[in-house]
Amino acid sequence: MFQSFEVTAAPQTGVARLATLRRAMAAAGLDGFLVPRADAHQGEYVADRDARLAWLTGFTGSAGFCAVLADQAGVFVDGRYRLQVRAQVGDAFTPLNWPEVKLLAWLEQHLPAGARVGFDPWLHTVAEVEGWQGTALAFQPCANLVDAVWPDQPAAPCGAVEQYPEALAGRSAADKRADLAGMLRAVGQRACVITLPDSLCWLLNLRGRDIARNPVVQGFAVLHDDGRVDLFADPVKMQCIAGQLGEGVHLAAPGQFLTTLATLRGPVRLDRESAPFAVAEALRAAAVEVTFGADPCILPKACKSEAEITATRAAHLRDGAAMCGFLHWLEQACARVVAGDKVSEIDVVRALEGFRRDTNQLRDISFETIAGAGPNGAIVHYRVNEQTNRDLGPGELLLVDSGGQYLDGTTDITRTVAVGEPGTDERACFTRVLQGMIAISRARWPRGCSGRDLDALARYPLWAVGMDYDHGTGHGVGVYLSVHEGPQRISRASEVALRPGMILSNEPGYYREGAFGIRIENLVVVREADSIGDGRDQLAFETLTFVPIDRRLIDTALLSPDERAWIDSYHGAVAARIAPLVSGPVAEWLSRATAPL
Repeated sequence: MFQSFEVTAAPQTGVARLATLRRAMAAAGLDGFLVPRADAHQGEYVADRDARLAWLTGFTGSAGFCAVLADQAGVFVDGRYRLQVRAQVGDAFTPLNWPEVKLLAWLEQHLPAGARVGFDPWLHTVAEVEGWQGTALAFQPCANLVDAVWPDQPAAPCGAVEQYPEALAGRSAADKRADLAGMLRAVGQRACVITLPDSLCWLLNLRGRDIARNPVVQGFAVLHDDGRVDLFADPVKMQCIAGQLGEGVHLAAPGQFLTTLATLRGPVRLDRESAPFAVAEALRAAAVEVTFGADPCILPKACKSEAEITATRAAHLRDGAAMCGFLHWLEQACARVVAGDKVSEIDVVRALEGFRRDTNQLRDISFETIAGAGPNGAIVHYRVNEQTNRDLGPGELLLVDSGGQYLDGTTDITRTVAVGEPGTDERACFTRVLQGMIAISRARWPRGCSGRDLDALARYPLWAVGMDYDHGTGHGVGVYLSVHEGPQRISRASEVALRPGMILSNEPGYYREGAFGIRIENLVVVREADSIGDGRDQLAFETLTFVPIDRRLIDTALLSPDERAWIDSYHGAVAARIAPLVSGPVAEWLSRATAPL
């Protein structure tokens, strides 16, 4: 099993750890210290060594931060984690709703003017630190105090690195380096510092094993305007491919990174949204001219090549067949539950991973599988463990959000199913979520619009009856890279124009605390839209995910004729694509599950 179910943090450990950290703060003359979830590469998922927030507070979500003062310790989380954080942190910590509660306002409320707040400059971006300017507080870069008091902190990750096949990438690393170098020359920049692991992997066609669920290589790089790249990564993990990096790629130990920065001739491009403050300070100390601009890899990485899209389609069909095998198994498991047998959330997770493993091509799961039964489904990023494991109950809903990492693609899919006969209210809520998902699937929009312009389409059916959900409608997805990839999103906060080749999730939801959670998710890719009307330049989505939606949860009386036609058409496409990949009882189940409404 890739997924485990042990309890990784406990609220009761926080009191002693917090006291130890406060003693270290006092010894350093600090009135506060910031503990982010992030590592030096600003990844959403971190290695065990960098799980400082979880070690200190017990909160294991993938986003958040803690501000520790002498008499307060606030844990800031967004809408995805507000139920989870209350269950995971002890009384010594105060959960705070972010971004409604702003860090600076909270600090100024609890600290006097001139108070010194420490932070690790490797764990906060240039933009973050710039945002702290203009306050009466003194923010002080310092050594990481959590590292100083964490007695058994794990070692840094050192997973083996492999080359990603050019046939799947669609472009050679040399071509990518040459294109980006040309872009640097065009704007008069001599070099660019790259700190994001997935950017590094995309640029050099590499994949690694430094972070569970994300096949990335942790390291830093400098791209020069002539296409040369200095790569700073542990030589041990690079041994398998050190001679295959190609002419113009120089491998060096991580300890040489700062030394090399000091030798650069500017202007040097640096992404203030992702680069550690420590990098900017090193360049400033060496009097190297810095020009702030977006990581040049981010946009071309987001706009997938035709080879990547073709490979991703194959991965989704394989994963769809595995999901259908699982949903057939789940139908039988739910029948046993109605008859009085016990089936737990852990049983569900194990079964699903087993079907993916049976493809013989699964390299990892793309994130910890979410299998929330009944009220656990209302915890948006719920992770089942041995303590929270819950048996499925008749009449409940089960939310299963999962994905696989295959060499040819990364998948992410959510299905909500009824355990037995669903209630009228559950069916109405499910149908409104489905209407939002259909609206995004059918969307057409003028080139230049962003995810912000589409987000309301998914929410309107819920808004119409006074409901909503506290997360974005969609995130970007990589190709055998991170399951959460920027810059593209379907969100009220996104201003990045959607472009052809971008892969996103389409996942509206609805959550009722203490009762149930509903989410339906397909992945989609942005494509050129067929010309209609007066021939305006428009884009649209192509659906990549082909897995049946639970028809028992659909209240057809709420659907428009167009929505009903979309569901029947989608299920027809699922049957056409997946039927050749399954057989026997699964094929029979698929025929029933995709029957017209």
